[in-house]
Amino acid sequence: MAVLPARVLFGAAYYHEYTPAYDPESEPDERLKTDLDLMAQANFTVIRVGESVWSTWEPENGRFDLDWLQPVLDGAHERGISVILGTPTYAVPPWLARQYPEITAEHATGQRLGWGARQEADFTHPAFRFHAERVIRKMAARYADHPAVIGWQVDNEPGLHLFHNHGVFQRFVDHLREKYGDVETLNREWGLVYWSHRLSTWADLWTPDGNEQPQYDVAWREFQARQVTEFIGWQADIVREYARPEHFVTTCISYTRRGVEDDEMTDRLDIASGNPYYDMQDGLALPDPTPEDHEQIWKTTGVWAMYQTADWMFSSRQEPFLVTETNANSIGFPWDNRPGYDGQWRQTAWAHVARGARMIEYWQWQTLRFGAETYWGGVLPHSGRPGRTFAEIARLGEEFEAAGPLVAGLEPDADIAMVYSMPSKWLMQKYPPLPTPDGDPDAAAYHRFFDPFYRGAFDAGRQVRIIHARQLHDPRGMGVPPAEGWGREGMTPEETVRRHPVLVAPALYVVDDTTVDWLEAYARAGGHLVLGPRTAYADHEARARHEPAPGRLVEAAGVHYDEFSNLLHDVPLRAVPGGPLQLPANATATRWIDGLTVTDAEVLVTYDHPHFGRWPAVTTRRHGAGRVTCVGTVPGRDLAQSLAAWMAPEPRRSWRDLPASVTATTGTSPDGRRVHIVHNWSWEPASVPAPMDLSDALNGTSVPAGTGLDLGAWDVRVLVQSNT
Repeated sequence: MAVLPARVLFGAAYYHEYTPAYDPESEPDERLKTDLDLMAQANFTVIRVGESVWSTWEPENGRFDLDWLQPVLDGAHERGISVILGTPTYAVPPWLARQYPEITAEHATGQRLGWGARQEADFTHPAFRFHAERVIRKMAARYADHPAVIGWQVDNEPGLHLFHNHGVFQRFVDHLREKYGDVETLNREWGLVYWSHRLSTWADLWTPDGNEQPQYDVAWREFQARQVTEFIGWQADIVREYARPEHFVTTCISYTRRGVEDDEMTDRLDIASGNPYYDMQDGLALPDPTPEDHEQIWKTTGVWAMYQTADWMFSSRQEPFLVTETNANSIGFPWDNRPGYDGQWRQTAWAHVARGARMIEYWQWQTLRFGAETYWGGVLPHSGRPGRTFAEIARLGEEFEAAGPLVAGLEPDADIAMVYSMPSKWLMQKYPPLPTPDGDPDAAAYHRFFDPFYRGAFDAGRQVRIIHARQLHDPRGMGVPPAEGWGREGMTPEETVRRHPVLVAPALYVVDDTTVDWLEAYARAGGHLVLGPRTAYADHEARARHEPAPGRLVEAAGVHYDEFSNLLHDVPLRAVPGGPLQLPANATATRWIDGLTVTDAEVLVTYDHPHFGRWPAVTTRRHGAGRVTCVGTVPGRDLAQSLAAWMAPEPRRSWRDLPASVTATTGTSPDGRRVHIVHNWSWEPASVPAPMDLSDALNGTSVPAGTGLDLGAWDVRVLVQSNT
């Protein structure tokens, strides 16, 4: 059984194989010693190695060089630094591309990706698999028993491309044949009578390049994600043949990759790992200046968005996770250089630990002098000499050493749970229900619905747990033991109510009847179910339901609708006088309106508009022992924050009336102690009263209840509750 150390692992990706070109004036062995000594000085406990250099492991077809890594592992072990060893399958060597051109991935049928970057190969091709398996087995057999190795990372940020190769498409056809049985069933389920797309034989199925059928697209995206899951699981199984029982196997996930379905993929692994990148400097300021329409892609902007990514990583397995890559210095591109302000490394690392991170690992140790990522800054700059970044990170290493096992594997609190739907996101990427400001389809539409609810909870000081729709009622599958609270058939509605009394489901568009019925049962059992726009509008095949929206939830919600509208401008809102939900004067509806018709529900908020005012914006209704609330619009920040405060009036964190720049995040350590991590995201110092007796986990000082807790500029305090 995989075992992680009882501490937060702390370190960086380290590529000593780049060193000779990095510092030609020094002997490689001397540079290695210097690097490892500096890592020990910074209290590093882990490095990741080996995953980017297949052509170093295997310079020519069948000729392997395996000894080059030995000094790195030996030196790390001598200094008490553990190692995660990565398989190099995402970066194909030139000889393989030259000798087997048929493995080249196609981004459209017959249109090959060019070589010169990474992940250009169709990893499903038998020729690729043969050579990938061979190099994995060689390196795993060579180093699995090295005492420094504690875990394995298979591949790297999988799912970058969707493959349109002939073999992939033919397997897709076979998959459909197995799922639907015959073409007549597929014709019926996909509605292929439309535009004369009825199939007479499986050979009639067209390739996805020009497809405009929504049902086809959802099936295609699901199949592509399954290829990634299978590939990662295939590698994990090979590595486990050599790994020690206590080793963990993972992969590092870039969570916005098109081919990733993180909850299913991580079923094949021992722990989820992710690569959160975020804007630093003023991108981490509170009050948050980030515009509501700012697109969050491979990196995020805003403290709330960084927290959302952390909660997304936790959601993969509903367990603590590893951060395998994150900002060391400037990230991204030569034209966007924004290393953090003093203190921001501490802040972001502790924020991730507060939401369940068991490892903080930077990309990378040394900034490269060559290649596409020359200006993606490492812990050390181009000169190789420790500077401000090293000093900031070394300070953090001391803090993790001082905190010890207290914060390793925190179970983060959640006041509000949110349902996440990968099929709905896929559908909305190709068929967005929302436009961009210039009128084009907005491929980020799913998150345009989802994010305002999350951001509103964050603004209200509420903590969020993200739950994948599949995790509500399906078993975790593939032999992985379920997380606490999940049985063989997932979480029961009654158990979910106990753990998560508020459940928000925005944009849950592609959803099967079983999940919709589970949501109704959750509210009936005592939960507060909050439905956002587009939820339950379509079935599992992305077909619009025959009944009025929100489908099978109409009776429980006490409202229905069959008309909806995009909004070109925000619409003012008014709370019903004397109602339970109060709003600031400038609260608005944005982007979308559902024409909710009340049959048996209480109206909480209305639109101040001559046309849209005929419908309510927010309604609520008692249902069984619980409640169903319908939000018929994408809430502006004021409405979203007010909704969160109303839905969860007593947040678990116990901190009240915090300054606008201060956040408090709480959780439970593995030994049951309550941990409070308090941040000040600002240049201005702040002081807040301690709500209970606390002690500082980093220096041991006591903070009695009512005492002012002082926070400097860009500061963070790690506190443990004294009476637990």
